[in-house]
Amino acid sequence: MQLHDPARRGFASDNYSGVHPEVLDALADANGGHQSSYGNDAYTARLAEVVRGHFGEQAETFPVFNGTGANVTGLLSVLPRWGGVVCAKSAHINVDEGGAPEKVAGLKLYPVDTPDGKLTPELLDEQAWGFGDEHRAQPLAVSITQSTELGTLYTPDEIAALTEHAHALGLAVHVDGARLSNAAAALGVGFAAFTTDAGVDLVTLGGTKNGAMGAEAIVVLDPERCHGLTFLRKTHMQLASKMRFVSAQLVALYEGDLWLRSASHANAMAARLRAAVENVDGVEFAYPTQANGVFARLPAGVADVVRQRFFFYDWDAAAREVRWMCSFDTTEADVDAFAALIRQACARAVQG
Repeated sequence: MQLHDPARRGFASDNYSGVHPEVLDALADANGGHQSSYGNDAYTARLAEVVRGHFGEQAETFPVFNGTGANVTGLLSVLPRWGGVVCAKSAHINVDEGGAPEKVAGLKLYPVDTPDGKLTPELLDEQAWGFGDEHRAQPLAVSITQSTELGTLYTPDEIAALTEHAHALGLAVHVDGARLSNAAAALGVGFAAFTTDAGVDLVTLGGTKNGAMGAEAIVVLDPERCHGLTFLRKTHMQLASKMRFVSAQLVALYEGDLWLRSASHANAMAARLRAAVENVDGVEFAYPTQANGVFARLPAGVADVVRQRFFFYDWDAAAREVRWMCSFDTTEADVDAFAALIRQACARAVQG
């Protein structure tokens, strides 16, 4: 029984899309018969090999259910109970995870204002201080997002510089990679170029936003800095009993080039959308469009008109700033119809 209109399209989130057909095929292939539970299966073993191929032989892989669980559990593995995490104010762990880092892991977050969602060594210093002060949670990790919540990208050199500075201060470095594939596709490099090779200690490897049904992984790049994940994953309710179905999705994405094809397409659709409305009177852009998200400011009333057909979110309602996300299954026709509606609504708004 189908309970939704499959013709309904939107630009609200890359989570709104369905499951890539190749991932569905992989799930069907993984079904049937019996496999050991809790990760002692052929698909999880294969995933470990695939991840090492992307990140290096030292990489250890822990499949989990979702990105929040991956971020919280991963960060806890590099921090003592008195540890704090420096992050951008716009970071998902600070804005969109319901306080889980604080409530579940007991971690203090130290958010920093950034102009573009990116931390720098100088911005890190705004919160990386007070070492040895018993009255201040010790800043012992930094978390960055690639691509960022504002759709911007860190270059490999930028991450390397930040990581070098963080390590000099004694901080571990975590990368929230919910859209890691979009970043790699946009930069034209492999994952290792801006993670392993840049000195990153821990990565959340995303799958759901790029065509998986529901699968993420914690990838440990420096086992000397990360401790207890075998136990933490269970205590944080992120250990799947039928893990073969989580792992099979990630194998389907990352064993070949599906991750790259899907992310490249989503990025291209975002670029097409921006180009289609770039010269429309009344449309302004808040940030560069570097991955699969477009952040725009619209004339009063336009967003609600367009949302009658294509749903999307307000990012900053007071500033009339909206976010448009493209997915692996966004089509050129989707983009063109959406852009045409924006142009029509803006023309009416500007004419008064």
